[in-house]
Amino acid sequence: MGRSSLIGAIGLGVAGLAVAGALLLWPQGDGSDGTAAFTAPGLDPMTVETARANFFDLTPALLLVVYEAFARTDEDEIYDTLARVTDGEALEYLYLERVGAMAGGGLDEADQTIHEIKLLNAQVRNEARALAVDASWQVIGTVGHAEHLHVRGNTYSADLTIAPVADAWKITGFTLRDVNRDAAGETFLAPQTN
Repeated sequence: MGRSSLIGAIGLGVAGLAVAGALLLWPQGDGSDGTAAFTAPGLDPMTVETARANFFDLTPALLLVVYEAFARTDEDEIYDTLARVTDGEALEYLYLERVGAMAGGGLDEADQTIHEIKLLNAQVRNEARALAVDASWQVIGTVGHAEHLHVRGNTYSADLTIAPVADAWKITGFTLRDVNRDAAGETFLAPQTN
């Protein structure tokens, strides 16, 4: 191969690499056009618009996994479970909350079972590709202390930010505003099924 042919071949190779590189860097399926769908536990994948319309399903689905993490006592399991549905500051805050609670009580085994998470009220605002949710919810579960169990229904209020991270919806911001334990120890009727 002559020098000019070699330079031509190298030129084509570099041009081909430039085109391939441009294709790799081009945003494909990043959701900026609203068509990308992101997963959520127990729900069909949702686009940003679908999530905005169905935040009343999305929010409890994510919170349920947070409470599943809180039922664990192994620090790695707590973190890994939380990481499925939280990210960034929310992951750090919730992980430290649970580990801090364990440090005070020295829990050796799971001490709670969640029966229902009920979204009591919520308001959602759009924040670019995220949802800013002002939410109140009730958690009904069985809580164990030493050798006895009782049903507890606590009500929580928090500001949540829910956004797509990689391929999944996650809680990326969590600011707890209020915890109401007035219903602690009460027995609740099971929801009626139709």
